[in-house]
Formats: sequence, structure tokens, C-alpha cells
Amino acid sequence: MSINLVILVGRVGGDPEVKYFQDSGSVVCKMTLAVARRTRNSDQPDWFNLELWGKTAEVAGNYVRKGSLIGVSGSLKFEHWQDRTTGTNRSRPVIRVERLDLLGSKRDQDTEMDNSPEHF
Repeated sequence: MSINLVILVGRVGGDPEVKYFQDSGSVVCKMTLAVARRTRNSDQPDWFNLELWGKTAEVAGNYVRKGSLIGVSGSLKFEHWQDRTTGTNRSRPVIRVERLDLLGSKRDQDTEMDNSPEHF
């Protein structure tokens, strides 16, 4: 038996980047998540790269903004590539999100919209 399950709650580090693939009709959303790690001296965030697909990606693109409080669950995977400059093999961990929970209150969203130059 094997288990690959990641559950995180934190704040989004920047506006989501959404990409649509015309050939397949798929959609992917990438963003970062800061999760507070408590230490004796201060709160240090751990940063996670998130990848969302399909309807979950569309929801994130429409409703999530920098600073939004969200909860995610999914699995850990590693992206591998070769650095074009040095030829060095590189990798980074990515959380493949299966479930997205919008945790901010309606009041938080209203305040965020009032302070945003893109208020519609």
C-alpha cells in the first residue's frame, strides 16, 4: 500500500496563472501558496508550487487572488528538466491539487475588491 496525500492551508503568493490548451480543451492553473511554519523566534512561511487542472483550475482563475486564504488537498509530484544554460538536471516539488477550498469570508473578498483597481 502507498499513500501520496498533501493537505495545506495558506495564503496565495500571487494571482493565479491560467493557461488554456486549444488542441485538447484542457486548462491548467499554476500558483504559489505560503503556509506559516511556527518557530520559536518568528513565523516563517514555507512556499509550495501548486498545479490545478480542469474545472478546479477555472474556479481558481475566477475566484482566487493574491493573498486569498485557501485550503488544498492533492498529491506530491516532481517536475524534472534540464537547465538550458548549464545542462544540469533540475527538479522541483509540485502539489497536484485535486480539491480546492476557498476559505476567505465574503467580507474579506469585499475588502479585497474595494482596494483593487480592477473593481467591476
